[in-house]
Formats: sequence, structure tokens, C-alpha cells
Amino acid sequence: MPEAATLPTRRDEAWRYSDTDALAALDLGTFEDWQDIDVPADGSHHEIVTIAEGDSTQLRRLRITVGEGATCEVFGVIAAAQLGRVEAVVHLERGAHFEMGGITVGGSDTTREFVSHVIHAEPEATSNQTVRSVHWGKATGNFLGRIDVVRHAQKTDAAQDFKGLLLEKGASVNAVPQLEIFADDVKCAHGATVGQLDEMARYYMAARGLPPETARRLLVQAFLGDALVALDDDAERERLMDVALAKLEAHL
Repeated sequence: MPEAATLPTRRDEAWRYSDTDALAALDLGTFEDWQDIDVPADGSHHEIVTIAEGDSTQLRRLRITVGEGATCEVFGVIAAAQLGRVEAVVHLERGAHFEMGGITVGGSDTTREFVSHVIHAEPEATSNQTVRSVHWGKATGNFLGRIDVVRHAQKTDAAQDFKGLLLEKGASVNAVPQLEIFADDVKCAHGATVGQLDEMARYYMAARGLPPETARRLLVQAFLGDALVALDDDAERERLMDVALAKLEAHL
């Protein structure tokens, strides 16, 4: 079978805004490599995903089952690769919780994206996803987040929050929230906004003597920090922020 026939195209919903041409750089033998994570009942798991080096295509694909009353947290930064992509397929049992915080940052003509599919399979589970994207040049940042709530998964509480920051004309970000809800006693919310740096805030900081580069860095840092608020490990949170800011500073 030809290699092209085994790879997704932009006709596939989960790859609609991706750089599918960049998949040609992948070893097809590794395309279906998934990392399986099984969190036992009342357990916890913390996964840190960083794509910080390399120019070729890089995929991280996570298949997660969160047992009854358990918690799984995934935090990540994508700041490298022509196509950098983190996928998470999550199955939640009764009373389980899934937390995800993601950052994409970059320029040139790169594509960096988080794609999630969270399945609330039992009642009383919760999930929260926060993604922040900062891009310039002709770069693209994406978040495709799907939430399924099955018919008997009452008392579900699920939320998605995406914000994109464009530092230059020509860059783009895309947010595609998808909700499939078959239960009636649930709370599900999603929000998406795209904008530029707050010029009033930049003026305020400049009026107090801050150089433009410093003001820009502080504003972007505050913007990105929302994605890492739920990460309790201070050292890890600082490391992830440093990865994102290092990419930004290379652009300034």
C-alpha cells in the first residue's frame, strides 16, 4: 500500500488545520505509537510533555484511562519542530478528574498543536483544559478539543479554555471545540479568544521606564502562565515557562 494512503489528510477532522505534508518526514512505523497510561482507582498521575528541540515532525500520542476517583494531569509546551503535535485520548471513570495545560509558541511557517478527546464515560467525573498559543511569522497554533458525555454520565463538569496571541500579521491560531452531550444533568463550557498584545498595557509599562522588549516579555509570560496554574510543582512550572520564553526571546 502506498505510504500516502496510510497517513491522515486535512479531510480528517482531527487534522483539519495541521501541516499534513510534514508527516512525510515521519517513520511510518512509529506513527501509530501510543503511550498508554492507566491510572488506578483513587490514584494519580502527572505527565510532562515537552517538544523543545529539533526541526522535523514530532508527535506525542497519549492514550489515558483514569480510574474511579483518580486524577491525571498532563502539562506540555510545544516550542519546536516543523509540525509539533500532542494528542491525548482520555477515558474517565466515575469521579475521575483530568487536567490539561498546554502552550504552543513559535514562528516561521511551523505548526504546533494540541488535540484532545475526553470521554466522560461514568457519572461525576470532571475535566479542565487550558491552552495558550503565541505565534508570529506565518506560524499556526491549534487546539482541537472534543468532549463526549455518554447518556448516563450525569453530574459531569467539563471545561475548555483557549486563547491565542498573534505577535505579527500572517500568523494564525485555530480553536475547534466539539461537545457531544447525551446526559442532561451536566456542566460543560468552552471559550476561545484570539488577539494581539494589549497596547494600553504596553504604554503603561513604557511610561514607567520598562524597555519594549521587557514589557513584551512580561505580558506574554503572564498570558502563557494561565496554562500552568494548576501545576503544583514550582520547579517544573518554571522549567516549562523557560522553554516557551526561550523561543520567544529568540524572536525578539
